[in-house]
Amino acid sequence: MAPTTVTILTFSSLLDILSLQGLYLVGYAWLLGMSIWVTFFAGVIVLRIPAFNHTLTYVDRTDRIQGLAALTARQQFGTLQHRVFPVYFLASIILSATLLGLWTYSHPSLLEYVLNPTVADVAQFYALATPLISAASNSLVIGPLTSRTMFQRHKLEKAEGKGYNEPGVSDEMKTLNQRFGLYHGVSSLLNLYSVVALLFHGLWIGNYGAGIKGF
Repeated sequence: MAPTTVTILTFSSLLDILSLQGLYLVGYAWLLGMSIWVTFFAGVIVLRIPAFNHTLTYVDRTDRIQGLAALTARQQFGTLQHRVFPVYFLASIILSATLLGLWTYSHPSLLEYVLNPTVADVAQFYALATPLISAASNSLVIGPLTSRTMFQRHKLEKAEGKGYNEPGVSDEMKTLNQRFGLYHGVSSLLNLYSVVALLFHGLWIGNYGAGIKGF
């Protein structure tokens, strides 16, 4: 039996881990974890809170007060999302652009075959470009449209004195609901594409390595 090799931690070895390869993997893990959390868990967890998942039905004055409180809480959640998502999209843009740049720098031959996705390095280039394009689209187009529609719906809820999902809402509210659902659906789909692409990239580098070169 061959002797077991034991690695001793030294100050020099600790410095060596601050390589582009190591930082690349940390950045990838950060982006993937953040994307999975936002796409599959964050919203679902919050919507399980009764105040944020409450259909407004008013039986008496007490119920009405409780309903309005729930409406206010849900609108506050929407405002919170309006502040949080731009930060998430910006972080995704920075991380994915950095990973994409490092991948292209370390695999320059992919530029010769950039239109051929069957080339492995090119396929990974596309995988990293997907979250960049998705985050940029959400940040610059879909996100602002969703927020604007959400605030229009909040304003109309206060004017009508009822929640957007209560029976008997106005035609204007129904139009805003459809528009919000469309924008939110597109945004969620873009996030899902990002997660799938990042999982593909992770499985690839887990099996074949990232091959990131130092400067």
